Amino acid sequence: SSLCDHHLSYMNAGKTNTTDNLLLEVCMAAKHEGESLQGYYDRYRVKNTDFNTTICTVLARSFADIGDIVRGKDLFIGNNKRDKLEKQLQKYFNNIYENLEGAAKACYNGDKDNNFFKLREDWWEANRETVWKAITCGAHGTYFHATCSDLNESPSMARDKCRCTKTSGGKPGKSETDQVPTYFDYVPQFLR
Repeated sequence: SSLCDHHLSYMNAGKTNTTDNLLLEVCMAAKHEGESLQGYYDRYRVKNTDFNTTICTVLARSFADIGDIVRGKDLFIGNNKRDKLEKQLQKYFNNIYENLEGAAKACYNGDKDNNFFKLREDWWEANRETVWKAITCGAHGTYFHATCSDLNESPSMARDKCRCTKTSGGKPGKSETDQVPTYFDYVPQFLR
């Protein structure tokens, strides 16, 4: 994916010192990636009519790659741009870590020696829904598998913008609306 090479690697570590700054940059990159993939997807479908993958699946795979990159788990190492990006991300998470206080900072004690993997994992978990919304911003389509669930009902398909939405009684922030319909970001990269 050209996503992070295109946007994230140009971020200024001095300005990316909060989780909000990093989230903005990752979402901008994800939005660009989603728009780029949709253009390629449409052109590919015209020439390859037997192609049965939905745009939501294509976006889910790229979303998983973003998660791997942010969390420092990307397997495509050895590329100079990727190595540069990884060093930048370590700086960003160091800046975020240095701005933490008290119990929050203590929670990640020793994580600095491990490239902030715990902080990065927690950051991704806290922000993956927002990144999913950014990458699917202009997408229209359904997801390939029934992964949405409305309490006590059987799983259903993501029907609009590749997102799960509960139409009645859902409470924002309670994992009941706009859930991310994929867990590809938790599947090891070599198995996707």
